[in-house]
Amino acid sequence: MSTYAAKTEVSSQKSRMEIEHTLERYGATRFAYAAQGDKAMIGFEKGGRTVRFIIPLPDRQSRAFTHHERGVRSETAAAALYEQAVKQKWRAMALMVKAKLEGVESGIVTFEQEFLAHTVLPNGKTVFEETNAGVERAYVEGHVRPLLELDS
Repeated sequence: MSTYAAKTEVSSQKSRMEIEHTLERYGATRFAYAAQGDKAMIGFEKGGRTVRFIIPLPDRQSRAFTHHERGVRSETAAAALYEQAVKQKWRAMALMVKAKLEGVESGIVTFEQEFLAHTVLPNGKTVFEETNAGVERAYVEGHVRPLLELDS
């Protein structure tokens, strides 16, 4: 199976702008973007909820970029491959946001169903970050604790 948008020519900046416009079109009231090292983040607010997605970016020093079967790639070639991988991530994020919001708009899912894991709680963590360890423990132990006790 091939990776979605692996050969895209759409810049990362254009994809971010597309995400922002999509969010606005579906009623988001705020939008944020940040990047640091091997991660990027988009955040938005809709219906009184804050949502945050962390996008893992590829490691610039990965051998997939720095080497090929005959040895070391030139810095220019490595940089171009890295940038292509980053563009692919942003295209995939644009598709995902659009699909989730259209699913909500079409009544297939609710906003909460589609965005719950990425909803930011008052402590600054997402629901996923707050509950993932408890969900893992429930599978290991074979029983579920009440939600507020999942990660206690």
